[in-house]
Amino acid sequence: MTLMQVGLDDKYRFEAKRIYLSGVQALVRLPMLQRERDRLAGLNTAGFISGYRGSPLGMYDHALWRAKSFLQGEDIAFVPGLNEDLAATAVWGSQQVGLFPGAKVDGVFGIWYGKGPGVDRSMDVLKHANSAGSSQHGGVLALAGDDHGCQSSTLAHQSEQVFAAALMPIINPATLQEYLDLGLYGFALSRYSGCWIGFKAIGETVESSASIYSDVDRVQVMLPDDFELPPGGLNIRWPDPPLEQEKRLFGPKMEAAKAFARANRFDRIVLDGKPARLGIITTGKAYLDLRQALADLGISDRDAEALGLRIYKVALTWPLEEVGAKRFAEGLQDVLVVEEKRGFIEDQLMRILYNVDAWKRPAVVGKRDEAGSPLLPSKGELNPTIVASALVARLRRLGHHSPVLEQRLARLEAFDRPAPGHAPISLQRTPYFCSGCPHNTSTKIPEGSRATAGIGCHGMALFMPARRTTTISQMGGEGVNWIGQAPFTNEPHVFQNLGDGTYTHSGLLALRAAAASGVSITYKILYNDAVAMTGGQPAEGSFTVAQIAHQVWAEGTKRLAIVSDEPDKYPRNYFPPGATVHHRREMDDLQRELRETKGLTVLIYDQTCAAEKRRRRKRGLYPDPPKRVFINDLVCEGCGDCSQTSNCVSVQPLDTEFGRKRQIDQSNCNKDYSCVEGFCPSFVTVHGGALKRIKTTAVESGQLFADLPLPTPPKLDTAYNILVTGIGGTGVITVGALLGMAAHVDGRGCSALDFTGLSQKNGAVMSHVRIAPTPEDITTVRITNGGADLILGCDIVVSASETALTRIDRGVTKAIVNADLQPTASFVQNPDIDFGMNAMQTTLRDAIGERNLDIIDATGLAATLMGDSIATNAFMLGYAFQKGTIPLSLEAMLRAIEINGAAVEMNKQAFTWGRLAAHDMARVRSVTQFRARAGAPTRTLDEQIATRAEFLTAYQDKAYAERYLAAVAKVERRKLRLRRLRPNSPRQLRKTCSS
Repeated sequence: MTLMQVGLDDKYRFEAKRIYLSGVQALVRLPMLQRERDRLAGLNTAGFISGYRGSPLGMYDHALWRAKSFLQGEDIAFVPGLNEDLAATAVWGSQQVGLFPGAKVDGVFGIWYGKGPGVDRSMDVLKHANSAGSSQHGGVLALAGDDHGCQSSTLAHQSEQVFAAALMPIINPATLQEYLDLGLYGFALSRYSGCWIGFKAIGETVESSASIYSDVDRVQVMLPDDFELPPGGLNIRWPDPPLEQEKRLFGPKMEAAKAFARANRFDRIVLDGKPARLGIITTGKAYLDLRQALADLGISDRDAEALGLRIYKVALTWPLEEVGAKRFAEGLQDVLVVEEKRGFIEDQLMRILYNVDAWKRPAVVGKRDEAGSPLLPSKGELNPTIVASALVARLRRLGHHSPVLEQRLARLEAFDRPAPGHAPISLQRTPYFCSGCPHNTSTKIPEGSRATAGIGCHGMALFMPARRTTTISQMGGEGVNWIGQAPFTNEPHVFQNLGDGTYTHSGLLALRAAAASGVSITYKILYNDAVAMTGGQPAEGSFTVAQIAHQVWAEGTKRLAIVSDEPDKYPRNYFPPGATVHHRREMDDLQRELRETKGLTVLIYDQTCAAEKRRRRKRGLYPDPPKRVFINDLVCEGCGDCSQTSNCVSVQPLDTEFGRKRQIDQSNCNKDYSCVEGFCPSFVTVHGGALKRIKTTAVESGQLFADLPLPTPPKLDTAYNILVTGIGGTGVITVGALLGMAAHVDGRGCSALDFTGLSQKNGAVMSHVRIAPTPEDITTVRITNGGADLILGCDIVVSASETALTRIDRGVTKAIVNADLQPTASFVQNPDIDFGMNAMQTTLRDAIGERNLDIIDATGLAATLMGDSIATNAFMLGYAFQKGTIPLSLEAMLRAIEINGAAVEMNKQAFTWGRLAAHDMARVRSVTQFRARAGAPTRTLDEQIATRAEFLTAYQDKAYAERYLAAVAKVERRKLRLRRLRPNSPRQLRKTCSS
């Protein structure tokens, strides 16, 4: 099979017409396309991008930095904002370039970006900038990262109403293809109407990847022929009195936006029954949910037309264009508005149709039906099943009663419910601090104190009862709520956690407010040298610990202390006079002192983010101590003190012949060494050693793999769905990326949607991968309930979760699941937790069926073979491929690993070992001499006693073993005596035992 010639940089090269890229990468390519289009049109333009990161746009700045050379080649400047409103002001300035002498370009097109709450805080500048307008050869897109499902936010949010309040037209793209197409239309609309354009970017799209088409000439912009621009146009100017701005904005600017939308068919009828009775108007992701709902109900386009359906897909959601909306509604009996969150299009449509003659006006429903009963929810997220239920209900109202549709709907709704008799497993994979995370220590507080949380990784302290951390505020408001509490409570003091990124963004003002109010509060500024929550970016301004210390001292801090794991690293006179420096071991005593100090006190905790240390060490940019910590399980008593001291997820359980002990996960350990701070003689440190791995020569490997047959892949007639499940931070997302790239290289259509957010920190992560013959064959990027063909379970806990189980269709879905149980965060807090391994395996067997389920100890095998458990995911991928559950070629899989560029040889070798394990597990085990960690077989009591006696003899001597046997015999005699007496009362029982 001939593979497509694909390179990692194709996404940013104009000559590549079919590309595989993610949502944030599409938003990087977009301004480059605009610049090239301007150049071809004879315009000398430039680009300017500014904003502030936040999920789901958390990795946008990271992608822009990585594409720096490509952006510079197109004269596009990226200047990250200190916060969202200042960034918006900077973008506003880019539109003013032509107003004054010295302009070097014809115009500057701008992109502003921010998370939903950033849209909220930037309302003032958005109103001002939009009233002022865009430049004739510039234009602005304002990207709103909306988190409808509150995956990684303090509130679920929706930005349409905010943009509309600023009178900014809003575009809602449904796919990555539309990110590019509608993005280019958006710039043109901004230039024509003089408005800033809101551009909705939800996690479902921006955090997905897909194979799409991209060509500079793909979009052909048409200027309206039914609207005449006023003299002087609609663009930015100076001077420009405010009331003149308002006059343009409420009048010709809005009309220009709607005329442009008409001319370029932003909104269009995509399906039209003859005659049509039920109209469905929808936009963005909701459109994809609708298409998937129709497919799940077995309704083809031809069937839909026969049912009298008409579907109107809206791209410009505000202002809703009236001519097209009325044309859509003409002749309909009912209109169903399918949109996410609060009704937005629904209200506009009803206003447009209100004065239509009653006999021509259809009923309009959306969030509620005619009786006021809930129909499509405003809370949470829509999914195809919810939409299917509403659609069938509207068809019933029109007299279409189909047993087939009712049966299919019932089947879809059944997937949302756990199977009868099988409650969901109680164990959950919740987000938690990384191995060696500074917050394991920095968020501790003394007994009797209380802390409040802030925005950032340290906010996970809210999930840990022992940290006594409660409540949270908006970003930049940290600690200010205490000003309103302090006068009315006997509680004298609180601690406030504040990340260094938030401090730079807006937190310094909160600290200033606390100083001005005189309340007693200790701000713990957690300096981690990186914004770990969104990818390890540097905080804007890159303040040093010393700069922050001098700033807060100048604000009137009464007591300032700096805490570090390396307190000796600071030079003399580095901090303000009066500041003290401490080792992190002194945290408890220091905090007790600070809470007794009246007024504002500040503790700066300085320790580099553990995840960032790991990244830098891989690149040779950070010292890697030649020291590893191990636990001698024969000395360990399993008390759990090391877990309590370090709060570290790399301290893991080890179930042995002598009970549950502890071990250090060497593949996950970030060398924080806080686990050795407790009082325990079982710790052993090894200096200069390296982890063992199996050594096989090239000849041996060739012989081992020589007879590996190619599997028969599944037939690819329609979309094939793979759900990858795993733990955040272990490379699960890379598995989805490899599958997506391999499908692209194979010339297939593909998409990959990653659900991460806060879960990237040791939580449950899922990647929805869809592979189809062509890109057009993929409607939604999320796998619908009951829609998984394969579950590639890199973690058994996530694989057995309710979310994953709803994707299973028994008898259809196959699953390959890693049997190795990585402890959850619960283990750190409860060392005796029962993980319920048998219950999870039973749940999977009941849901999937024995024939379609493979459970293998992939981690144990991969770590033994490759010397690092990070090879597990590539091993699992190879295993699944050899089992014939991945519809791609071997050449494409290997090429995808090469294109990815990370640990290529290791991943290719692990992939091949996985293939061999699927083909001949016995051969792999013979090479590794590997014994699975499934646990020793159950022994009788006598066998256990004999084993311990043998151990004590070997450990010391026979006399030592006989002392043990005598003690056991004494207990056995006492037990027999108790059985004979069978006491009738607690008093008699106590008497018997004491004797």
